[in-house]
Amino acid sequence: MKKFLKVFVLFLIFQIIYIPLLAIGLVYYGPFKNTREMIVTTAMTTMSHQYFATWFLSEEQIQEILKRNRPQEEIDDQDLDKIDIANKNTNITDAKEGIEIVDISTSTYKGWLMIVDDPSRVKIATAPRMGTVGATTSQIVESYDAIAGINAGGIEDDALSNGGTPSGLLIEDGELKTPDAVYGTFSAVGLDKENRMIVSNSITYARMQELGVRDAVSFNPVIIVNGQPTIYYGDGGWGIQPRTAIAQRQDGTILMLVIDGRQTDSIGATLKNVQDILLDYGAYNAFNLDGGASATMVFDSKLVNHPSDIMGERYVSSAFIVTKPKSKNTASK
Repeated sequence: MKKFLKVFVLFLIFQIIYIPLLAIGLVYYGPFKNTREMIVTTAMTTMSHQYFATWFLSEEQIQEILKRNRPQEEIDDQDLDKIDIANKNTNITDAKEGIEIVDISTSTYKGWLMIVDDPSRVKIATAPRMGTVGATTSQIVESYDAIAGINAGGIEDDALSNGGTPSGLLIEDGELKTPDAVYGTFSAVGLDKENRMIVSNSITYARMQELGVRDAVSFNPVIIVNGQPTIYYGDGGWGIQPRTAIAQRQDGTILMLVIDGRQTDSIGATLKNVQDILLDYGAYNAFNLDGGASATMVFDSKLVNHPSDIMGERYVSSAFIVTKPKSKNTASK
């Protein structure tokens, strides 16, 4: 009996200690390259779980994996002349007209694509008390009396989660809302006065002015330019996370994408997933926005997705909103 108990205890120890260690060893040092790189890229894009990579791999190994998976930073100049918006219908009165929401969910994530026919209705909106505290995407949409929106640019103080300070460059209606961004270069996305989407991994405010940009925010990276993908290897370097992205077709149509993540029924998506979805829906230029717990889509005063933060919608500094059409009386004044 004692011999049996001893064997049984040793068997339990083997199950509890050695099998997990063997599994870890195989993942990080064995032949499972894709799995290893997915774990590393996912871990390193979180604030609190980077130890999943740093405990087992050197900084040099981690950086090599991230570099190998990231989109190409050098991109071709945009061919904005290929974006033709001349045939867009702007003579509408119903706020919901010209907006379609497509469920793009799969077996591993839940996601939604908002298709906005008229790009002139899409603009940047900011939190009412930006600089002090942020607001939820729903609150920003409501404060602008808009019909829809998604979260947009990054925030400097996301560790505090009050969303008050936007990171990088932020332009609203032609006005620079982040004065320090007069200097430096930024990864940014915006819309010019002709409602064409500008995307860049390295652009200055001065260049934005030259291009006539009316609205812009900073995050990264560019994932499609001139109809061509920027991710050619791996998952895009940012692992599996909740996602927000924005894109434009050649006919001017705006695509707004939000994918849930960090949930049992929706683990999230890679940048490569996002890129492929947007290409499938005809994106000509596309840009990754602030995802993670910030990823939010709002339509007609309702949340479309389920943000991953346990408190619900996160406070952010900015959102891409879809405005309601101007009434005929307003337009005639």
